[in-house]
Amino acid sequence: MKIALTSAGTTLGTPRTRAVHRAIAEARRGVPVVLAARRPLIIAPAETVGAEGLRLIDVLSSGQAVLLLAPSRAAAVLRHEVEANAPAIALKLARPLIDAETLKRAADPTMEQILPEFEMVDAPAAAEAALALGKLARLLPAMVAAPVRHGWASLPAGHDLLSVPAEDLLAYPAELAASLTKVAEVAVPLDDAKDARLIAFRALDQGIEHMAILVGDPAAQTAPLVRVHSECFTGDLLGSLRCDCGPQLRGAIARMAAEGAGAVLYLAQEGRGIGLINKLRAYTMQDRGLDTLDANRALGWQADERNFSIAAAMLRALGMTRIRLLTNNPEKVASLEACGIEVVERVPHEFAPNGVNDAYLATKAARFGHYLG
Repeated sequence: MKIALTSAGTTLGTPRTRAVHRAIAEARRGVPVVLAARRPLIIAPAETVGAEGLRLIDVLSSGQAVLLLAPSRAAAVLRHEVEANAPAIALKLARPLIDAETLKRAADPTMEQILPEFEMVDAPAAAEAALALGKLARLLPAMVAAPVRHGWASLPAGHDLLSVPAEDLLAYPAELAASLTKVAEVAVPLDDAKDARLIAFRALDQGIEHMAILVGDPAAQTAPLVRVHSECFTGDLLGSLRCDCGPQLRGAIARMAAEGAGAVLYLAQEGRGIGLINKLRAYTMQDRGLDTLDANRALGWQADERNFSIAAAMLRALGMTRIRLLTNNPEKVASLEACGIEVVERVPHEFAPNGVNDAYLATKAARFGHYLG
């Protein structure tokens, strides 16, 4: 499980942060961007790139085009083991570039897998940053990449393309936490907590909001009860039985009301940070026999991609740096402590299986190390 980055302070600044946001938007549209590095690359997500994007890469590249995949996904495509700790695995692409639909099938294990034979080649030095852009865009971490021609920006095909430094993409998660600010606060009485308030937080130059649900006055307590809860559309809103998220959210609010105070940090990090669409894809892989952890890895993600430095920044802004954490997850405790939050007690937060999520909860205990049962 990923341990959160610390957020010592803003390092990118507004113009560079804005460039990352533009790169994310371009990635979601399937438009190539140039990754500025010692050996620059032109890159585009395999999931969204179309014929025009592939044509631009073909025209502007100066060498071998590759498909960059996370090792867990590349092993499935190649049908043999690869270096599991490598930042990325590169698969050679034929020129002119392979068609967009084949690239999508190679990236997405939920699609019908009729694929050509791929040859593994050395990954470019900036491969990790290329995959980071796909993840920041909440797309499958699979990128088409090629060395970009010298003087690309002066060519007609490259005139409108964006360039973004590789190191800025890698630094961006910590930047989000460092730039977090309060943007709204209002009383919202809840069924289980009539005195609840919502405080919305937003990071610099981007529109994703994280919420704090405050019950009573938790900041007045020496070590208030805190729940760090990642949003779950299917569980929190629809009442899905596949997980225990809905009962955990409502149970946390009810417990805090019973104690008189507490705070739920509601983070916009669906599916352990992989996003809603990718979570639904992971569900498809689970329906084919994989557990929660292996389903995420089959898509090319880590078991847990959440950025808990966001939660730490919210707690500091709320004046809560010494807390009792309502969780069954020891890594969540370690992540917050790594960000400077003192967790004086881990408070268990367990709910019984419902007949549908039994295997899910068993995986949490056996493979994620959660204290359950």
